[in-house]
Amino acid sequence: MILYKTILKEAVCEQTIEKSRFIAYAKPVSTKEEADAFVAEIKGRHKDATHNVPAMVIGDRFQLQWGSDDGEPQGTSGAPIVQMLVKEGLTNLVIVVTRYFGGIKLGTGGLVRAYTGSAKLVLEEAVVCEVKEARIFEIKLDYTYLAKLQNMAANGKMAITDIFYEDMVRARISCDSTDAEDVRSLLANLTGGKVVYLTDTVSPVKVPLKRQE
Repeated sequence: MILYKTILKEAVCEQTIEKSRFIAYAKPVSTKEEADAFVAEIKGRHKDATHNVPAMVIGDRFQLQWGSDDGEPQGTSGAPIVQMLVKEGLTNLVIVVTRYFGGIKLGTGGLVRAYTGSAKLVLEEAVVCEVKEARIFEIKLDYTYLAKLQNMAANGKMAITDIFYEDMVRARISCDSTDAEDVRSLLANLTGGKVVYLTDTVSPVKVPLKRQE
């Protein structure tokens, strides 16, 4: 089950438009406090910049949407980035676009394109991903089943995230929550019902989206 879309990692990218430098930063966050700390960090790093424009969307239902123009004409920078993020269905992230003015005014439309374009570039670097609800099983089984388990994972609905070689094989299995009962059945058939479940938990995991060619 897909919970929401966000970004996989922190990223930065830069472009020059009409002699102005635009440096875009992005970071995945889960709270406003995290986002505010990141914005403060970037502003501190670029105290000499003409503008440091922040934008954030937080919450699985986009509950918090906030941006600032930081001295740019109203509605030309922070707000368009927030609108773009919501339109793309992205949340739990913060973006800061730093601008060093190059002497050429871009106009209202040019500013919107420059700031949203910079934000889109850094999103590509940060890698857009889906956050899915995953079921995590920690199991024990006899060594005689290990090769078949690995083959099943390579061709089936589950992934082996860890293997520990003890008196028996201890493994962590991850699958989409909607496939959990099917995976349980497969494991039971594989071991003749001898698989031992140590833990059974639900956890969100990030799955990168494939880029369209």
